[in-house]
This record gives sequence, structure tokens and C-alpha cells, in this order.
Amino acid sequence: MSWEEEYKKKLVTPEEAVSVIKSGDRVCFVQGNEPQALGLALAGRLGEVEDVLLSLRTPGRDFGWYDPVFEMSFKIEVGFPLPIVRQIIAERRCDLAIGGLGFIFHEEERGPADVVMVELSTPDAHGYCSFGASVWTKKTECRNAKIVLAEVNKNLIRTYGDNYIHLSEIDYFVEHTPSGKQPGGTDLLGRRTAEASNEEKTIVDYVSTLIRDGDILQVGVGGTSEACCRLGAFENKVDLGWHSETTPRGIIPLIREGIFTGKYKTLNPNKAVATACGGGSKEDMDWVNMNPAFELYSAEYCLDVRVIAQHDNMVAINSAVSVDFAGQIAAESIGPRVISGAGGQTSFAIGAFLSKGGRSITVMTSTAGSGEKRISRITPMLAEGTIVTVPRTVSDYVVTEYGIAHLKGKTQRQRALELIGIAHPDFRAELKKEAEKLYWP
Repeated sequence: MSWEEEYKKKLVTPEEAVSVIKSGDRVCFVQGNEPQALGLALAGRLGEVEDVLLSLRTPGRDFGWYDPVFEMSFKIEVGFPLPIVRQIIAERRCDLAIGGLGFIFHEEERGPADVVMVELSTPDAHGYCSFGASVWTKKTECRNAKIVLAEVNKNLIRTYGDNYIHLSEIDYFVEHTPSGKQPGGTDLLGRRTAEASNEEKTIVDYVSTLIRDGDILQVGVGGTSEACCRLGAFENKVDLGWHSETTPRGIIPLIREGIFTGKYKTLNPNKAVATACGGGSKEDMDWVNMNPAFELYSAEYCLDVRVIAQHDNMVAINSAVSVDFAGQIAAESIGPRVISGAGGQTSFAIGAFLSKGGRSITVMTSTAGSGEKRISRITPMLAEGTIVTVPRTVSDYVVTEYGIAHLKGKTQRQRALELIGIAHPDFRAELKKEAEKLYWP
């Protein structure tokens, strides 16, 4: 049988595809865009099935099942707490999967998913489909699942690297190319891109002083970290390299301009490497499409601490919501209120810490809120219940609009003083009093 014949044999309607799902199944929507037609068809089975666990790795589309009425058929488990699910997390109407280092969800500990749903490109001349602008753990999860349902989107790009799977590994195909949202205009969390604040522009200028020619860069999600890619933190640098989890808007133009060449990369020299490159304009995606200069690999590779640390001068730049005097960095919650996930932040902080000449840079504005509700992001101790994303043992640079604190190699007292020095002036006197209570007799 030719691959064309095999493909036609596996081609079904969305309703036929989701009919394989039965009560009690665990259905995994892998990272990246959720297949739209398959998701709507599954939501249409409300009342037909019971106790179907929906494992949503990066939830971005609302198929209706966040409404309480869907609880008669579906239970929800969230991998990364994107804005669309923060309300049901706050209401404790879903569970939260705890990813390991590198956004890996330890599927081997749970056994194979009953059904995996994934978006793929059309097959090429050899019967291989692309995962589009992001790979994550899709190939692993497809190969481990009992049944794989693929939604074919003819608009998905193809890239070099490990961004492909053969159609023989897919059980059923559904053809659907969604309209609507186009690349660009949003950050990597799906939020409308806002104009950078004056504070963020100042932070970008400070970050630029920490970047050296030949450094290998990673930039994580978040308004302040992503601003570094658009506002000049890397301009006037030479032969930078790219080994990252995601690829924020602004990076691909810098690769095209020759600022990022990858000349000094230990692994994948002269190549820009990531597991996801979404978030750019259509022009950016057209440039990445089948361009040998840009390669997408699995999260298991890109986010492996051992791989990251092999790069000399690895620099990780990530956002945070709070840092305490000890140097504990919180990027996932404020107290017990979950607002984000670790993603690759912990992996890259550790990898950069272990890299020869490496640096880990945490960026954040000095305060949150406004008026009487304004608070300092630099605090003596993290609020009770706060999740620590980066432990104090690997914290390095912290940057606010008031300067740079260097924590690596510093004592407890020295760290406190460094951080107070970059806190908002309105809070420094009180922070100094608290530091004296904690660390001095």
C-alpha cells in the first residue's frame, strides 16, 4: 500500500475520530495548538461519556468544557496554567499536572494515554508530517499512546531538526485548517502584546550590559523577558547563539540580520535551535519554513540540563513575580494562587549555572500593582504557599529598573543588601529593617 492509499484509508470525520474515546479514558492534548475540529467534536459528546480525563498541556482554546455543566462527562488536568484556565484553577475545579525538569510530564510513570490528539501538517512526498512551529514532547507522546488522532492543518510550516512523524504512526486523520488568529500580535502566553513600560525599557538596557559577544541565549515567556528581544538588548552584539525553549517575537529578525549566527555553539553550531518558534509574524514563520539555519527539536533535548550546560557562555533570561532575600525566585504563583508554570525556566537556570562562563538573569519590575495596593516584588520571605521556581542555590543575576543584583557567591546578608539596592526606593527603608531582623543580631 502506498502512503497516499494509507492516508486515505485513515481519513475520517471529526465525529468518527472521537468515537474511539470511551468513558474513563485519559485523552491528552499535547503542547501547542489544540486541534480545533477534534476538540469541538469531543465536546459534542457531552452526556455520552463519563469520567473522561482531559489532559490539557497548554490550554489555549475554549471548547466549552471549562463550564461546570461539562463535569458530568469530563475531568480536567492542566499542564501549563495559561490565562484561559486560571479561573477554573482558582476555583479548584481542575487538577494541575506537575512537570519535571524540561516540561516533561513523566508519562512513563502513568502508563500510555488512551488517546492523544495532535495537529500535523499534510504529509510530504515521503509520507512524513510536520508538527509545525513547535515540537515539545509530541513525537514521544504519539509513539507512547494507545490511539493517535491527528488534525491536518495545511498551513503548518516544516522545519529541519526532529520535527516530523510518519503517517504510519497515526491511527486516524481529520482534515481541518482553522481560520482566525494569525501569527503576531500576542506574546508567548497568548496575551495581546502591550507596549513596554519605561521600567521595562530600563531593565532591557541593564540586561544588555550582561550580554557578551559569542554568548548562547535563551529567553523565556513573560512581558519583561520578551521585551529584551524587541528593545535592543542584543543589538550591537556579535555572533550570538540561540538554544532556547520558545522563540519570542524579535529573535528571528535578529537571526536574519546576522546578530545570531551560532558560530560559537558547542552543540548544533551555526544553527538556531528551539522546541518552539511560534509568536512571530507571518514573515518570520515563512523565513523559518524549511530554512536549514533554524532547527526544532523535542523538549526532551532542548530543555535537558545536560545539553544546556554543554554550551559555554550559556545565558538564560527569564521573568519572575517575586524574589526573596535568600535568592529564591518565584515565577509560578503568588502564595497558593497559581498564575503560571515553570516551563523550562528551572532547567535553563540550572544549565546556565553549570555552563562555563554561563549566567542566569532574572528580570522583573521592582513593584506590582498600583496606588495603595502597590507591593514590592523583592521581599524578605516569599508569601506562604508560594512555589519556588528557581532555588537560591542556583540564583545568579536579578535585574529591575533600579539596577543589577549579583547573588551568585554572595552570603545571606550580602544577597539581602544587593536586592534591597535594586528595590523601589519607597520600600527600601522597610526592607532594610526586615533584613536586620532576619540576618543581624
